Amino acid sequence: MSNNLRGLLTLAKREVMRFMAVAQQTIFPPVVTSALFLFIFGLSVGSKIKDIGVGYTYLEFIIPGVMTLHLISGSFENTSSSLFISRWHNHIQEILLSPLSYLEMVLGLLAGGVVRGLMVFAGVFIVSMFFQPVGIAHPVWLAFFTVTTSVIFSCFGMIAALWANNFSMLSIWNIYIITPMTFLGGVFNPIQMLPDPLQKAALFNP
Repeated sequence: MSNNLRGLLTLAKREVMRFMAVAQQTIFPPVVTSALFLFIFGLSVGSKIKDIGVGYTYLEFIIPGVMTLHLISGSFENTSSSLFISRWHNHIQEILLSPLSYLEMVLGLLAGGVVRGLMVFAGVFIVSMFFQPVGIAHPVWLAFFTVTTSVIFSCFGMIAALWANNFSMLSIWNIYIITPMTFLGGVFNPIQMLPDPLQKAALFNP
């Protein structure tokens, strides 16, 4: 194994160990929150909604959205918090002085965000089975879009961490960009139910 590959894997391992050390803050809360979403919106409110025009029950419709919601937030929060705290406490110098290329540094940080996002995604999926057992029609496409989404928002997290100069600036991304994108992206309702201008805007929502 080359030194650079060993360094890359070590950085990736450090990122995973960092969020696993506080799993009660990073993994379990979104799983519990998703259970509340599914219970309140899926069972309580959803039982009163007979038809949403997509051929599924309301609970079946929101399960993928809730899973993706937490995939996005988990991936974004991991890389943004890790990189920003490293900058804030100035121990990012240890990484910058290591014999890793910038690409390898990015990949190492990215690995932590992707692993956390996928773990949360899997946890929410398992919880959803208690509310509504669902099958996976296209597992290959599911894997592709899940990993791609996690990578994209992990990258957004790193961009936010490099841009922010304080914790308030870091939270701006979550409050004004990530949250509106997820809630207006068809998580809790088909975009066909939105007013026409918002429907067109939603088509550009990744």
